[in-house]
Amino acid sequence: MATQVLIVGAGPTGLVLAIALARRGVIVRIIDKNSGPGEASRAMAVHARTLEFYRQLGFAEVVVNQGIKIEAIHLREHGEDIALLPLKDIGAGLSPYPFVLAFPQDDHERLLVAQLKAEGVEVEWNTELESFTQDEWGVRAVLEKDGERHACSSTYLCGCDGARSRVRESLKLDFTGGTYDHLYYVADVQTAGPPNQDLVAHLAANTFALMLPVRSRGMQRLIGIMPDGVSPDANFESVRPILEPLLGIQVEHVNWFSTYRVHHRVASHFRSGRCFLSGDAAHIHSPAGGQGMNTGIGDAVNLAWKLAHVLQGRASAALLDTYEAERIVFARKLVITTDRAFQLIVSQGTGGQLLRSWLLPHVFPVLSGFAAARRTLFKTLSQVLVHYPDSPLSGGRAGEVIGGDRLPWVPDNFSALQSLDWQLHVYGHVDPLLAAAAQALRLPLHAWPWSEDAAHAGLLQDAAYLIRPDMHVALALPRQEIDVLQALTARFTLRYSRDN
Repeated sequence: MATQVLIVGAGPTGLVLAIALARRGVIVRIIDKNSGPGEASRAMAVHARTLEFYRQLGFAEVVVNQGIKIEAIHLREHGEDIALLPLKDIGAGLSPYPFVLAFPQDDHERLLVAQLKAEGVEVEWNTELESFTQDEWGVRAVLEKDGERHACSSTYLCGCDGARSRVRESLKLDFTGGTYDHLYYVADVQTAGPPNQDLVAHLAANTFALMLPVRSRGMQRLIGIMPDGVSPDANFESVRPILEPLLGIQVEHVNWFSTYRVHHRVASHFRSGRCFLSGDAAHIHSPAGGQGMNTGIGDAVNLAWKLAHVLQGRASAALLDTYEAERIVFARKLVITTDRAFQLIVSQGTGGQLLRSWLLPHVFPVLSGFAAARRTLFKTLSQVLVHYPDSPLSGGRAGEVIGGDRLPWVPDNFSALQSLDWQLHVYGHVDPLLAAAAQALRLPLHAWPWSEDAAHAGLLQDAAYLIRPDMHVALALPRQEIDVLQALTARFTLRYSRDN
C-alpha cells in the first residue's frame, strides 16, 4: 500500500510519531541513517506529560518500571553537599505520574522501537534521505541504502532528523539561535560503593555536572561541561581528576564516553507545504530542566492526530495549520527560559554566585517544604502547563480551565482518553440537549459525578469540556453551549470516530 507519511529520523520524536500514526491506521514508513538506536545519548528525564501520553498509547507502566523515580536532588558546590531537594511525589494530585523519571534515551529508544514493531512497522536503518520534492499531490523522496537509490512517494513527510536536519536544510528554513561556548561530555560509568538512586548536581561558575542512575545496567549517567584546558579529543581519564571530587564519586569502570556541543535554536517554521519538522529538527535547547526530548515527543503527539484526521477525511487540511501555530510558540518560550536559567546557573557574575551560594542551599530547601512551591516546581518541569490558548481550536473558560489547557487529571478521567479520539466530558449533570447534540455528532460523552477532586483540579460543576485526541481541552463550555460546539465542528469539518 502507498506510504501516507514518511518519517525521517528514528529518535524518540520520530518513533512516537510513527507509533501514534500507526495506532490510528495510517500507513507509515520510518527511516534513519544510523545502524540502530544511539548509545551515547544524553536525554535522561522523562516528565509526567510524556508519561501521560504513553499511558494513552498503552505503555506508560513499562517505561516507569524500566526507569528510576528520582526521589531527591543533591546539590553540590566545591565538592561539598550544599542542599537536598526532596522530589518524591512532588506532583501528587496533579498527575498519575507525580515524579521525575530517569530513563536514558538509548534504553528509551529501544523500547519505542519494540512498541513500533508491535504495531507492524519496522524502522529502516542505514537508510538516508538524499533529496525530495513536493507538490499539491504529495512528496517524492530519493532514499539511499547500501549505496543504492530508491524512490519513495508519500502524502506527507516529517523531518525528525535532529539538529542537522536534512529536511530542514532542504526546505531552506532558518534555524536561528546560538551555540554555548562550552564543550559537554556524557558518559556511562560504574561507581564504587552503594548504587546512587538520586540526581546529584554540581553547580559552579562555568561548571555543570550531573549524575543520574541507569537501571538497565546498574550504571550512572554523567553529563557535564568539559573543564577548561582539556582537549576536545580528550577521553574520560582527562576529566576524572576534576569530576570525581565534584560529584563525590569514584569511577571504577567506564562503559563509554562522548563529547558534544549544546545549541539553543528554533526553526523559522515547523511546516512548509506537505513537510513538517518536529523535535530537534525544529528546536534545540540548553540542558536545563531536561525539556528537549519531552518537547519533541509533545510535537509528535500534537502532529500525529492531525495528520491522521486529514488523511482519513475526518477534517479539512486547515487543521494542519494549527500544528505550527501551537507548537512554535511553546518552543520559542522554552528556548528563551531554559537558556536564561542555564546561563544563570553557570554564570561567573554576581547573579550566578547569589543563586549558587545563597538561593539554592538556603531558600530552595525551605520552599520545597511548602506544598505550593513543590506544585509550582512540578508544573514547570513536567510540561503539564503546556497550553494553546490562542489556537483556532481553543475557546471558552469553565472554572480555572481555559480552552487549550491540558485536561486536568481527576482519578479515573484519563482512562477514557485511550480511545485516542475526540470526546466530551461533564463533571456533574448532563443537559439532555447536550446529550442529543453529542449523539447527533457521534461524539462520545463521558460523565462523572461532581466531586471534591474535580473542584480541586479547577473544573466547574456541570460544565462541558470538549477534549481533543491529544488530551487538551478544545472547548470549555460553562453552560454546555451546544452552538459553540457545533460551530467548531463545522469550522474544521471534524467528524468523530463512530462516523467512520
